Amino acid sequence: MPDSPEFVPSPRAARRRGRAAQRPPARVSIVGVIGELLVTGGILVLLFLVWQLWLNDAVLRAAQDSEADALSRSWATSVPVPTASETPLGTADPVVLPEPDDAEVFGILRVPRFGPDYAAKMAGGVSTARTLNPLGIGHYPDTQMPGEPGNFAVAGHRNTHGKPLNLVGTLQVGDAIVVEVPEGWYTYRFRTLEYVKPSGVGVLNPVPQSDEVAATDSLITLTSCNPAFSTAERIIAYGVFESWTPRAAGAPAALTEPVEG
Repeated sequence: MPDSPEFVPSPRAARRRGRAAQRPPARVSIVGVIGELLVTGGILVLLFLVWQLWLNDAVLRAAQDSEADALSRSWATSVPVPTASETPLGTADPVVLPEPDDAEVFGILRVPRFGPDYAAKMAGGVSTARTLNPLGIGHYPDTQMPGEPGNFAVAGHRNTHGKPLNLVGTLQVGDAIVVEVPEGWYTYRFRTLEYVKPSGVGVLNPVPQSDEVAATDSLITLTSCNPAFSTAERIIAYGVFESWTPRAAGAPAALTEPVEG
């Protein structure tokens, strides 16, 4: 049986095959490109949020703790070293400082519940640009100063910018809240939390939430936003003044006592 003849394509078929071989690959669709860009953008936004809300805050918190600690050491060298015969004066009448100017640093907030290294600078005013963002804790103008009868009211961020009051909701009754100034330490004891609307400015009264009662006790009021990542309301932490410790007497025991719970 003779061999089958070799198949030879027609000229038209050959031309079609040549054009198919030379045809460029299909173009990438616009929808596909947009989709990839959106996915990439979403990943970048997520990474930015992780940096801004957690990693950057941790870096800022450590830096602010360090700066406040350096300030405390500088104050320690400006007073005489107590001798062995000197008696701690934790119950002495407290020094009452003048109200600070806007953004003027006057003290350091120390709260053992927030960690052994926690230290936040305190300055006059509560503007975000001048005090709360760059410095830490701000003192509400026209409220009382530490140790003075009435209400020493301050504000701080619960998130971002070092979030100095991030753990305010974890305070337990009896926790120490200590305000350090060049002259010594004011020790307060936490009593209770309250939640109010942003318009609830009664928490800043000399006697919180009262317009008629004259102040006899010395209080500290810590204010911040609530819930976390929201400004829907305010979380308010109240503390009652316990004692004043002059610089020459050394740091109060409240700063090193065990934190329970």
